[in-house]
Amino acid sequence: MKFDIPVIRHDRTSFSVFADLFASTEDCIFEDIEFDMRATNWFDADMCAVFGALLYNISENLNSVRLTNVPSQIEDILSRNSFLSHYGREKVPDHGGTTISYQRCDVEDDRYFSDYIENEFIRRTEMPRMSTRLLRKFRESVFEIFSNAVQHSSTEMGIFSCGQFFPRRNRLDFTVADLGVGMYRNVKEFLKTDITPAYAINWATEGQNTTKRGDIPGGLGLKLLRDFIDLNGGCIQIVSDSGYWQRRNRQTLKSQMQNPYPGTIVAVEINTADPHSYVLSSELNQDDIF
Repeated sequence: MKFDIPVIRHDRTSFSVFADLFASTEDCIFEDIEFDMRATNWFDADMCAVFGALLYNISENLNSVRLTNVPSQIEDILSRNSFLSHYGREKVPDHGGTTISYQRCDVEDDRYFSDYIENEFIRRTEMPRMSTRLLRKFRESVFEIFSNAVQHSSTEMGIFSCGQFFPRRNRLDFTVADLGVGMYRNVKEFLKTDITPAYAINWATEGQNTTKRGDIPGGLGLKLLRDFIDLNGGCIQIVSDSGYWQRRNRQTLKSQMQNPYPGTIVAVEINTADPHSYVLSSELNQDDIF
């Protein structure tokens, strides 16, 4: 069985490509599956998180996976971020320091994921300047994506993540994907009403909305990321089931994809040309304003 991989970018079209591939391979077992990349003349490296989730899911169903005809420039990128080392290629040193390495973390590896976020993402010199308290909250917000995947998604296949810095675009992309039940099912069951997948995502990004029960805190992670992106001039995209949600330029776009993605994807795009410094509103005092 063979599938052609087109150009892959950090956008709705490519999320839909992967959702379609999940749908096309969900019933495969004991198959030899080839992904032909001869037409892949661009691959936004953070999308390795989603590609890795797809390939891992296929392998878990006892299929063999091969990547063929990988263009040399794509092989270089996906070797420097460690992705292709999972598929028989050598890892190439990232002398330019632009990659955030591809990782798959088991759900019990919260300490490992926390260190990975800190060392590979939060501490990057390209990140906008933040106060110590805000930086801690930002770190917690990103880690909450992992926590939500563990507590809500019921995934047993782990959490997939990857990122890339694009100096010429002044952009730092970071994507986390899981293969659990997704936001749509959790929010729909929590609200006990018929909603669309895109509405479920939007609900999860507003205020302190959370499907966590009891004394478990939650609900602020995506809200803080959304607010930061509004100020920073970046973008955040979330996919769950057939729902697609995007926040850019303080505008929200919601739509539905043809096939569902079996889990949740959170993709953050940070504007590294942002000259502003950020603090929490609670850190401001009256003398700073006047």
